[in-house]
Amino acid sequence: MTDPSGRALPEITELDAFFWTSGADGRLRFQECASCATLIHPPQPVCRHCRGTTMTERAVSGFATLIGFTVSHRFRVPGLPAPYVVAQVAIEEDPRVRLTTNAIGCDPGDLRLGMRMEVVFENVEDVWLPLFRPAAEQGEPAPLPHDEIEPEQMPRHVRPMPVTEKFEDKVAISGIGASRIGRRLMVPPLSLTVAACEEAVADAGLDLADIDGLATYPGAGAFGGFAEGGVTALESALGIRPTWYNGGAETFGPGGSLIAAMLAVAGGLARHVLCFRTLWEATHTELMRQGRIGAGGGGRVSGGGAWIRPFGAVSAAHTLAQNAQRHFHRYGTTRETLGWIALNQRANAALNPSAVYRDPMTMEDYLQARPITTPFGLYDCDVPCDGAIAVIVSAVDAARDLAKPPVLVEAVGTQIVERLEWDQSTLTHEPQVLGQAAHLWTRTSLRPSDVDVALLYDGFTINCLSWIEALGFCGIGEAKDFLDGGKNIARDGVLPLNTHGGQLSHGRTHGMGLMHEAIVQLRGEGGERQVADAGVAVVSSGGLTPSGVILLRSGT
Repeated sequence: MTDPSGRALPEITELDAFFWTSGADGRLRFQECASCATLIHPPQPVCRHCRGTTMTERAVSGFATLIGFTVSHRFRVPGLPAPYVVAQVAIEEDPRVRLTTNAIGCDPGDLRLGMRMEVVFENVEDVWLPLFRPAAEQGEPAPLPHDEIEPEQMPRHVRPMPVTEKFEDKVAISGIGASRIGRRLMVPPLSLTVAACEEAVADAGLDLADIDGLATYPGAGAFGGFAEGGVTALESALGIRPTWYNGGAETFGPGGSLIAAMLAVAGGLARHVLCFRTLWEATHTELMRQGRIGAGGGGRVSGGGAWIRPFGAVSAAHTLAQNAQRHFHRYGTTRETLGWIALNQRANAALNPSAVYRDPMTMEDYLQARPITTPFGLYDCDVPCDGAIAVIVSAVDAARDLAKPPVLVEAVGTQIVERLEWDQSTLTHEPQVLGQAAHLWTRTSLRPSDVDVALLYDGFTINCLSWIEALGFCGIGEAKDFLDGGKNIARDGVLPLNTHGGQLSHGRTHGMGLMHEAIVQLRGEGGERQVADAGVAVVSSGGLTPSGVILLRSGT
């Protein structure tokens, strides 16, 4: 049972007050466009289908189809003692409309995708939270609803290049650096940033005085453990006085700082942009445990989180676990399929002295690991750590005269095709990978078969699987066969994958560690883990949030 007094509650606004209070009379209501009669969720001032601006409210039956669920074992959430079930349901009147909720009144083992569910409201203060239980009458399970754009159709919605000249041809990667990577290093995060940045500058054969641009993700104001204070903090520490700078989270994933830097350099605003990314999650968590820093937060949940956090969906794991479940359901993927990704990353990490986890792992180890949120176990999840990565983007003509051979940028993929809201987006793959991946291949004549090494975002195993299919290394729904046995993704396979250990074993460096490894491989500096004759690398960063993908090639 839940404890209503402890739940996180949404901040009620003028736009959504009708939704959060509609349960007072036992009816579930959604916003409806008066022009086209489409249900709109979350509420908006304009209809995304017809662009109408006159909105009404519509009461619905309260019945829905269960389209996803995950049993959360690891997370401790006030008002929701573990284990609890985070679920997604599609409203019967319009299956395009989905709610994140809790499945209640049943044994989680009895839940099945396609079950008919009915709403039950839980009143906490001035909020009526819509929860769902299995309906009394159950027919045959309903099929999964269709996405707004099905995965196979994503390429049709990608815009062609607006000009023939590519900004990518004007830039190169000239330097990389990394701080120590580890668990609970207990050092100030800015010191990690400075260490990585100074190493990158030295690697390029530059001086700090040569740096005329700074770029980072997610910038100042990021929640605890995910940044050192952004451009402001680094500039204050080093006194670089950039002519151009950029920092923020609404960009092309963690690699968005690099793409922004490329555009600045190609546009003549800077010659050498220092891009950096710092995490200190492990230390931040330990300091919270010791009571030396506050947990932050408090108050009601606003923004996009208001639609998911009251139901205990406090981690990307809760969303992605349901994407994985639906991939299993639709395509026959199994936990073992994901396990081959985790085992590959661990085998590669064994050859990387900077990796957090280097001990051997077997499929039995993977399958028997403690559950986090079904179907994810411990080794499906990346490793929170402390560390910083820095990368220098330079004008290509300047890079050719520096200390290391430049790594050239072949293409980027950035276009948003899917809906951004986590629970309204693509059902079977990590949202925000399919469109960006399709966009990448419109900006180059190279094809997936030309890629020698892939550094693909693996915050969770399903992230990596999603990128593999999205980028065309196998067909949509074909990852089970492609990954079986792990041979295709091994260092000597057809697609050497995450050769440094990935975020699953090297540590969660939010995509910048993947970029660092791509440069190492293209320079031929990988030592024992070097992929022979690596000349083309693909690097993805992010997903869920807007993401980006970059295709690189050796400058030699």
